[in-house]
Amino acid sequence: MPSSDLFAPISLTSAQLALTPPQRARALHQQLHAHAHSYYVLDAPQIPDAEYDKLFNELQALEASHPELCSADSPTQRVGGKALAQFASVRHHMPMLSIRTETDTEARGAHNFDTRVRKELGLLESDPPVDYVAELKFDGLAMSLRYEHGVLVQAATRGDGETGEDVTHNIRTMGQIPLRLPKDAPEVLEVRGEVYMGRADFEALNDRQRSKIAQGIKGEKTFVNPRNAAAGAVRQLDPKIAAKRPLSFFAYGLGEITPPEAGGPDFQTHYDMLQTLKLWGFPVEAGVFHAFGASDLIAFHEKTGRSRDQLPFDIDGVVYKVNSLALQKRLGFVS
Repeated sequence: MPSSDLFAPISLTSAQLALTPPQRARALHQQLHAHAHSYYVLDAPQIPDAEYDKLFNELQALEASHPELCSADSPTQRVGGKALAQFASVRHHMPMLSIRTETDTEARGAHNFDTRVRKELGLLESDPPVDYVAELKFDGLAMSLRYEHGVLVQAATRGDGETGEDVTHNIRTMGQIPLRLPKDAPEVLEVRGEVYMGRADFEALNDRQRSKIAQGIKGEKTFVNPRNAAAGAVRQLDPKIAAKRPLSFFAYGLGEITPPEAGGPDFQTHYDMLQTLKLWGFPVEAGVFHAFGASDLIAFHEKTGRSRDQLPFDIDGVVYKVNSLALQKRLGFVS
């Protein structure tokens, strides 16, 4: 399995403090990326905010003195640049198709899904249960993150599935999104997922908006729901505005990726792919369920129905996927 070396916090010794500017910049990159991952993805901060700010300010000063050290994946570059005049269109390397969800409140949705899969695979009643993965369908904005040589180079909305909008400038501001991947990540990697706003973050945002409105600040408004707020933040032309919105992200799939014959990973199952994405620094929803057969899918559906109101984010259904990636291709999987 891949290592998570990029996210291992480092401690600088007295000898390391005497590093050359490029060496010190790389060390600060690693340390800041590691602490951001601990804070935003693992929800387990390792140092106080003041200590993080001290490291961040040191890197900013170092880059100001040595502009050649300021790279696209630097932690200082999450928020920056001028506001865009308009969004650029992005042609997806692999289409972002709609996800089929089960939103009915009865168990028959899971049963019918299993029946369709078994029929298309030509399975008999005597054959063993199909290996599935069951996930929540987040009520947010579908996003494709493209990495080349380990660096985030583009973030695009789903759009019509074939063509979306380039929103890299806003997605870079999200602490949960890694700007650089570990060394064992493939040369080309497109991660598909959902940008959303948690319920508590949404309420806090609206509280701040109401306060601004009460102060007579013009142009401010409250938001209808978390999805509306998330979509509005992603489509801001000015990244400084987007950076103030509490956005979150969950990864759930892949687009284009370096194939195994060219040195890319040879994933056999959807579940293993998700676990690897976690090791590469992407947040994956903790409730992903490895299921066997219709009975497990039904249990997941019923459990979700009972706990839906207690979730920290909105959902608009559940998603069932055949775990085997080879069988997904055979069935014409929709992602």
